[in-house]
Amino acid sequence: MITNTELEYKGDLYPTKIVSFEHEVDSICFHTDNSVILKVTVLRDSLIRFRFTTKGYFSNDFSYAIDKSHSHGYNFLEVSEVADYYQIKTSKVQCRIQKADMRLSIFDLNENVILEDELGFHWEESYEYGGNIVKMSKASKDGECFYGLGDKATQLNLKGKRLENFATDQYAFQKDQEPLYKVVPFYIGLQNKQSYGIFFDNTFRTYFDFCHERRNVTSYWAEGGEMNYYFIYGPQMQDVVTTYTDLTGKPELPPLWALGYHQCKWSYYPESNVKEVTAKFRELKIPCDAIYLDIDYMEGFRCFTWNKEYFPDPKRMVSELMEDGFKTVVIIDPGIKIDKEYSVYKEALEKDYFCKRADGPYMKGKVWPGECNFPDYTNPAVREWWAGLFKELISDIGVKGVWNDMNEPAVMEVPNKTFPMDVRHDYDGNPCSHRKAHNIYGTQMARATYHGVKRFAYPKRPFIITRSAYSGAQRYTSSWTGDNVATWEHLWIANIQVQRMSISGMGFTGSDIGGFAEQPSGELYARWIQLGVFHPFCRTHSSGDHGNQEPWAFDEEVIDITRKFVNLRYQLLPYLYTMFWQYIEEGIPMLKPLVYYDQEDIQTHYRNDEFVFGNQILVCPILEPNALGRRMYIPRGQWYNYWTNEEVKGGKEVWVDTKFDQIPLFVKAGSVIPKYPVQQYVGELEFDELTLEIYYKEGKEKSVVYEDAQDGYDYKKGRYSFLSFQTTGKEKELIIQLHKEGKYDTPYSKYKINLIGLPFKINAIEVDNVKISFDHQSFEDDNYLIVDKEFTELHIIGE
Repeated sequence: MITNTELEYKGDLYPTKIVSFEHEVDSICFHTDNSVILKVTVLRDSLIRFRFTTKGYFSNDFSYAIDKSHSHGYNFLEVSEVADYYQIKTSKVQCRIQKADMRLSIFDLNENVILEDELGFHWEESYEYGGNIVKMSKASKDGECFYGLGDKATQLNLKGKRLENFATDQYAFQKDQEPLYKVVPFYIGLQNKQSYGIFFDNTFRTYFDFCHERRNVTSYWAEGGEMNYYFIYGPQMQDVVTTYTDLTGKPELPPLWALGYHQCKWSYYPESNVKEVTAKFRELKIPCDAIYLDIDYMEGFRCFTWNKEYFPDPKRMVSELMEDGFKTVVIIDPGIKIDKEYSVYKEALEKDYFCKRADGPYMKGKVWPGECNFPDYTNPAVREWWAGLFKELISDIGVKGVWNDMNEPAVMEVPNKTFPMDVRHDYDGNPCSHRKAHNIYGTQMARATYHGVKRFAYPKRPFIITRSAYSGAQRYTSSWTGDNVATWEHLWIANIQVQRMSISGMGFTGSDIGGFAEQPSGELYARWIQLGVFHPFCRTHSSGDHGNQEPWAFDEEVIDITRKFVNLRYQLLPYLYTMFWQYIEEGIPMLKPLVYYDQEDIQTHYRNDEFVFGNQILVCPILEPNALGRRMYIPRGQWYNYWTNEEVKGGKEVWVDTKFDQIPLFVKAGSVIPKYPVQQYVGELEFDELTLEIYYKEGKEKSVVYEDAQDGYDYKKGRYSFLSFQTTGKEKELIIQLHKEGKYDTPYSKYKINLIGLPFKINAIEVDNVKISFDHQSFEDDNYLIVDKEFTELHIIGE
């Protein structure tokens, strides 16, 4: 392993003095007298790319992470030269590059330092592999905090940590274990109430050190490739995350059912077992939309085959499950069994689609089917072939989603758990070794899977889930946090991992509810369900080694809690769908750690447990056994306890009492929360009213609700409904203004309005300036109003 001993290591090399520069449109190139070139590209006023080479020229510029459709263009760019440095100025920041040694610093327009080089760019020759180990070190201020980096199993604030990025199959990983399944070399710095981001777009094994080795130095380095990073200026963390998410891309809307509850186990078979499980969900009235088939559905673990003994007629079974509201999701791994009689293997062999070793033979490794070869998903022809393989599963049999596993890529019975580093890859016409392609292998598999499922599911939307991912994978796939364990510590880890993934651009993520390895107690399972329903991806999954992990594997109380919280998720589906819409439209993360929500409040900088679900619901899981309450931090502003409707003023730590069938939940004052009736699966019910829970606040607050046909692509043609509510609360009145956009006509005709926290008794109600009659007594008994959905202003007047 490379260690980062930058100061002591005698082999480190540095840029010398700058001898020339040229400026072309949005790029400025600086050349030193020892052949280092720095290319600075201004993509937006607050987004600048820094790319270094030590060989006097740049290799082909290619990245799997960058979304080609990301926003370009700046308002202002000025390049000037003074005695000691060059200055690049935009309408947001100014960057100074020292003539003597190419070190750079970035300031805001008020001359405050946002980020500055310590040693800056330097490198060391890699004697083992050739090329360079490329390094960067930045000065770090006291009090600076760091966030991001994907699914790291450690506290949210990374200050003092050293982390490694190398996609690894870490079965039953522990807290602080490194590395894990995903590689997101993007972090957010927060210092002096200003946020910035660094995205180090390098697919080799990378390391990040946040003041671990040296107190005031943050550094990152890679075992090969270029020093190529993007600087993103906030100053709000929201701006940093939105810009990064735009740069690396956003997904399309999932079908609404994919936001329902999913049930999975290794493995449900034969067919009678699958039917038994699905029937039990309906019998117990616990909503569920998806059932998963793990590797045992295949014939000898061969991908794209069915075990005819367990599943004699998969098309009929999938169709019958669908009639009962269950969408079938199947697993597909990258390892293709070496078997001359197996059509997928034969075709890949004939077309030369498998990865090869440097000296010619195919890469061979042991996975579930035994000896396997592995497709090279970095080859566009292989991706196209792989996409075509999904025709039977999706078009003919009717499977609705595909789950990619083992794609780090994982190989059994070898010490490094993966391919040898000399394996060759096409890398979309930029041939390279596995050292460079390893971290993006899983993403390219998920990409090929996505294109296949999308092609054959059309006109419906695809659903893909992956275990391994690199920055940008969110364009194609959802993900989960891998093989966790049924422990309280892992419940804490899951809470942090999903928050961190959310601010690292990969919002559609969840954990294996209840833990994959080992068996949870009923209490742990209940507490995990209570957290999991507030994660964008919501699935129970277990290894099955230790018994069952369906809700009914526990006692009646746990079944009731599971039903209560899954029901709540299904009621909140329009709220969750709206969160997703804002994520894909504006790059706003679906879960917001408290520091993201309010970075000005220093109290939030080290909080791990609490998060804001969407924009208006504060969630705090119970993470310890036998707890009937906990201390938590409520962010600034006015909030209502969801269970009691009691109003609380935020900006402080409080003790919150709860019961076993509750966790601390708070709703922001002024919010309009949309709710559907409880359904056993998405689309089960037709309903004539949308419930709106309106929480009173003195002053103004805005809420939005996005809806469409819940599947398909009509929303891209303007067939959606986007409602903007503005609530204005005064001492003796509440005004609710509604603005509508879009061409989708929702199936309901009325709003059922619950008014919560009104500080006055209602005297009169006006709809669009017309007084309506209402029964005071029935309102006080039922506490809701029914209003036609076509209203534009609702005026509630107090006595």
